[in-house]
This record gives sequence, structure tokens and C-alpha cells, in this order.
Amino acid sequence: MKVRKLEVYGDSTLIIYQVKGEWQTKDLKLIPYQKYLLELIKKFEEISFTHLSWDKNQFTDALATLAVMAQIEEGQTTQELQIKARSEPAYCFMIEEETDGKPWYHDIQVYIKTREFPPGASRNERRMIRRLAFGYFPSGEILYKRSSNGELLRCVDAKEAKRILFETHEGNCATHANGHMMAKQILR
Repeated sequence: MKVRKLEVYGDSTLIIYQVKGEWQTKDLKLIPYQKYLLELIKKFEEISFTHLSWDKNQFTDALATLAVMAQIEEGQTTQELQIKARSEPAYCFMIEEETDGKPWYHDIQVYIKTREFPPGASRNERRMIRRLAFGYFPSGEILYKRSSNGELLRCVDAKEAKRILFETHEGNCATHANGHMMAKQILR
């Protein structure tokens, strides 16, 4: 790609300071990687390494996740990635508003209780509702889905989902945990 200047940001204090030569690499498994990295550094006119704490490194984590997911063959030209800053956190845009005033799971819940499909449902829609209903069960007015590990997940509408996310991120629970721990907190 003929990149001559590079800024490297990382959240591992150990790795950043080892690469900068300020700390020694003692782990025998890491020494070959460090030698290889030092050879790569010689190919750049200018290169800098900067440590970022985890809370300032979320963007980098997202890009690393994207890089792992993308399969790009050597020599293949990649598309430019455009990133837009949002006025609200991205999770707020993942909650779809109910245009008809009914929660997303309404048709499933009605089918489970009455074995009736929504008026005007096509053959494919009926088959999909029947298939989806298999993994859900009602308890009073609350609908649950059994997860693969046996946990019961309560179905919530858009308003309640926003409340849960707000409490987890900014409200009563205000967490700075990673995504996995945050998901466990929401499940509790």
C-alpha cells in the first residue's frame, strides 16, 4: 500500500512500551514477534506508538473487530470506510419504534395464545410466525424466549428496551464494563 508514515495506537501498556524499547520483552513466545515487528518498523519513514487506555480505545476495538470479520485476500483493493459520528450512541438506533403501537413480538404472542395469524398474513409469514413461536412461551402477559443455554429471556418493547439501556449506560447501574459484562448485567 506504500504507506510511509504510520501512527499506531494500542491499549496494551506492555506491548507499546516493549515496541518503543522502554521495556524489555522477557516472554520467550513474544520475542520472535517483537523481532518481526522491529523489521517492519524499518520499512516506514516515520512511525509512532501511543498507548491509549481502554476507555479511549473503543473506536480501535471496533475497527479491530471489523478487520477480523472482513476477509480480504492479499493484493485485493479494499473499499474506503466512511464513519459518521452520531448524536446518540449507536445502540439507540438499533431499537426500532413500533409504528402500529404494538411490540415487535405481538404476532408471536397472539399466535401462541389463540393459534390465529394476523389478518392478511401471507403463507410465508404464517410459516415464519409458526416457526418463531416454537421458541417462545407466555407467562401471563409476559412473553419469554428460551436461550440456547436454557436462560429465559423476557421480551420487551422499544420503550422498555430504551429504559434498560439508559439505566445500564447512564442511569442507576452506570457501568464502565466491557460488552460481555454489560450484557450479563442487562440479563440480570
